[in-house]
Amino acid sequence: MVVLRLLLWPFAMVYDVVMNIRNRLYDLELKPSVSFTIPVIGIGNLAVGGTGKTPMVEYLIRLLRNSNKLATLSRGYGRKTKGFRLASADETAKTMGDEPFQLYKKYGASVTVAVGEDRALAIPQILDRMPEVQVVLLDDAFQHRRVKPGFSILLSEYHNPFYNDHVLPLGRLREGPEGASRADVIIITKCPAKLSENEKMIITNEVKTYTEKPVFFSTIRYGEPQPLQGNDKPFSTQIILVTGIALAEPIKEYIERNFALMRHLEYRDHYYYTQSDVAGWEKLVNQYKHGEVCIITTEKDRMKLESAELLELTSRLPVFYLPIEMEFIGNGKDFDMLLRDFVNSH
Repeated sequence: MVVLRLLLWPFAMVYDVVMNIRNRLYDLELKPSVSFTIPVIGIGNLAVGGTGKTPMVEYLIRLLRNSNKLATLSRGYGRKTKGFRLASADETAKTMGDEPFQLYKKYGASVTVAVGEDRALAIPQILDRMPEVQVVLLDDAFQHRRVKPGFSILLSEYHNPFYNDHVLPLGRLREGPEGASRADVIIITKCPAKLSENEKMIITNEVKTYTEKPVFFSTIRYGEPQPLQGNDKPFSTQIILVTGIALAEPIKEYIERNFALMRHLEYRDHYYYTQSDVAGWEKLVNQYKHGEVCIITTEKDRMKLESAELLELTSRLPVFYLPIEMEFIGNGKDFDMLLRDFVNSH
């Protein structure tokens, strides 16, 4: 491990220099950034994947949708299409990306969901087609500096905070930890629900090495397992866990605490399941007595497993998904007030 770190260190140094130059050019306005008159809220991270951006976007939707017409915009990572797209009943996880399609399935009746690689071009397209939109939520756009959000939320995962990490390829950071200074708030995500005040203080002091902006803490709350579309099979507490997400450890730990984890089938983030994959799960389920095991997957993976090409196969299996929600620990009302004040100021 030490030898590998030594080998990766020069590449990390080069990467860090390149990102610092890029950010400096934006800071000096030698590379242009676009601002908009409507409130634009950016949600992102310094690390690669797994910090809980989609639960954060969903939290903002629930917070703001009753008093504002919202649109969400992301790149649509992992989709099989290019360019700007608005979610509709004709779209799928493959055309929109699994996370934007999840937002559309849950909130599409009240929120405009769009994808586009270049957010500076996509936001005007949203406003042209949906002029009633009052607030835009930018998902995973912290390094997309062609757009300058009016309010920027930086997420950092509790088990691997940005201040203890390194830039790629030595660590998981897309840019150096000093990038945290661009955020308006820092949220430490996926914390233990009973995080102590002493640990909050220790983490806050570490964050303040890079920024004096407010620090908040959040955790993930899992709901009751819900059957996949077409599944009428009974639920069993013996679980085969199927995940295609960046960081599966939290849901795995939750299953181990609350059920009996028999197997964990772990796929890469944004993986698109095949009929062969599902056929393999069916063989695995059939190794157990009828009704003695079921499959649990994530809410994001649900979007792909309910696709037209897989639904006939998945409906034969006892497949359930776990809904999740992000909730703050302690000072969530202060965060809500900050967001509402920002939106109302526009």
